[in-house]
Amino acid sequence: MNRRGSVTQVEIFGQTYNVRAEGDSTYIHDLARFVDSRMKEVAEKTATVDTTKIAILAALNISDDLHQRERTRKDTPTDAVARAERLIEKLDAALGS
Repeated sequence: MNRRGSVTQVEIFGQTYNVRAEGDSTYIHDLARFVDSRMKEVAEKTATVDTTKIAILAALNISDDLHQRERTRKDTPTDAVARAERLIEKLDAALGS
């Protein structure tokens, strides 16, 4: 199997990981810092010291953020279409069509 991408070393929640990925290593570092900060937030708010549980809770929080943004993004065009349709109806009424 031919693996592509370069290896970037990152630290997340006190552990060092070698991440193989294509693209900019700065982006991988940014992602790692984001995950690290989320895990630290979860650790501060929970009583557990189990790293696996903290990682899962952080992943759930990140997933929730993603799904909320996707839902908002999906709702926005629908709202815009509904508003545009109402404006067309008002224009039609004002023009006597």
